[in-house]
Amino acid sequence: MTQIAANPLAAGLALGPASTDRIEWVKLSLVFLPLASPISDAKVLTGRQKPMTEIAFLFAEIETREGHSGIGFSYSKRAGGRGQYAHAKEIVGNLIGEDPNDIARLWDKLVWAGASVGRSGMATQAIAAFDIALWDLKAKRAKLPLAKLLGAHRDSVQCYNTSGGFLSSPLSEVLANVEASLARGIGGIKIKVGQPDPMIDLERVQAVHKLIGGRAAMMIDANQQWDRVTAQRFGRLVEPLNLTWIEEPLDAYDAEGHAALAALLDTPIATGEMLTSVAEHWELIRHRAVDFIQPDAPRVGGITQMLKIMALADQARIRMAPHFAMELHLHLSASYAHEPWVEHFEWLEPMFNERLEIKDGRMLVPNRPGLGISLSEQTVAWTAESAEFGKRP
Repeated sequence: MTQIAANPLAAGLALGPASTDRIEWVKLSLVFLPLASPISDAKVLTGRQKPMTEIAFLFAEIETREGHSGIGFSYSKRAGGRGQYAHAKEIVGNLIGEDPNDIARLWDKLVWAGASVGRSGMATQAIAAFDIALWDLKAKRAKLPLAKLLGAHRDSVQCYNTSGGFLSSPLSEVLANVEASLARGIGGIKIKVGQPDPMIDLERVQAVHKLIGGRAAMMIDANQQWDRVTAQRFGRLVEPLNLTWIEEPLDAYDAEGHAALAALLDTPIATGEMLTSVAEHWELIRHRAVDFIQPDAPRVGGITQMLKIMALADQARIRMAPHFAMELHLHLSASYAHEPWVEHFEWLEPMFNERLEIKDGRMLVPNRPGLGISLSEQTVAWTAESAEFGKRP
C-alpha cells in the first residue's frame, strides 16, 4: 500500500529547533481617524459614493517571549473597518505560540483560517495588519529600518502630494495647496479629475499646470470614473502637458482597456490601488496595462504579498507608485529596483509620534528601526474598540 507523505509546507507543522522565539501577546485596535473636512473625488460627483469624513484603521501590536515587538496596520475608507476588525479577532488565535520569524508561513496559515470568505478583499486586508507588524518586529530586532532589512536601493524616494487636490476643494484652494506643497519641498502634484463635465477638469488641470510652471512633476487621477472613449479623448487633450501619469482612468478591473490606453497615449498610465491580491496585479502586468503600478500593501495583505507584486513588476520593468500610507510605503519604495514615487498625505500624521522628512522633492527614509513609528496619545483617544489575546510577556 502506497503511503502519501505529509505536506512539508503545511502551516500547522510543529516548530523545529531553529525556532527560539514565540508570539505571546497580540492587541487589536479599531481606530477612527476623523478628517478635517469632508473629502470628495470623482466617485462622489458621479453619485457612486458619499463624501469621506473618516478613515477606519485596524492596528495590530505583537509581542514575543524574548521581548521583541512590532506594530502594523490596515485601513478602510467609508465602509469595512469594523469588518476587518471582526475578521482579525476571529483568526488572531492562530498566531499565539508561533515563531514570529516565519512570516510567509503565518500569512498562509491566517489566510487559510478564513478561506471560506476568500483569499483577497477584506480577509487579506485584516491579515495585513498582522503581517506588517511581523515585518516591523523583524526589522526592529535587526536594529534596521525596514527599507534596509528588505535591501534598499536608495535612502530617499520622490514624493508627490495628493491631499491638496481633491474635487471638494475649489480651484482657488487647490492652487493655494499647490504652492504650500512646493514650499514644503514636495516633488510632484496630483489633482483629481473625472467630473461629469470633462471641460471643468481640463480648466483645473491647465490652471495647476500653469502655476507649477515646471517646478515639479504633475499627475491627474480620475478614480475609475471615465469610460474608454472619454479616457482616450481627455488623454489626447492633456498630451501636450507632459504629465507624469494619468491615474485610474478606467475601472480597476479593466486590464485590457488600460492596456489599449497605454498603447495609444504617450502619457504614462497608472493604476492598481483598488486591487486586493497578487493575482489581480498580475493581470495588469501581463497585459502591459500600466506604466506605473500602484499596489497598496494594506489592501493586498501586507508586505509579504507586496513583495511578490514588486518582484513581478520588476521583471516587467514597470515603475511603481504605491497608494497612500506613506509611513509604510516609503520603505517598500526605497527597496524597489526602478525609481518609484511615494504618495504624500498628511492625514495620518496625528496618529504617530514621529514625522517623515521631505527635502528637495524627496521623502527621506528614517534611521529608526522597523517602520519607525509609534502610536500617539491621540490614536488612543480615537480608539473605538480593542481586544488582547494571549498573555503579555
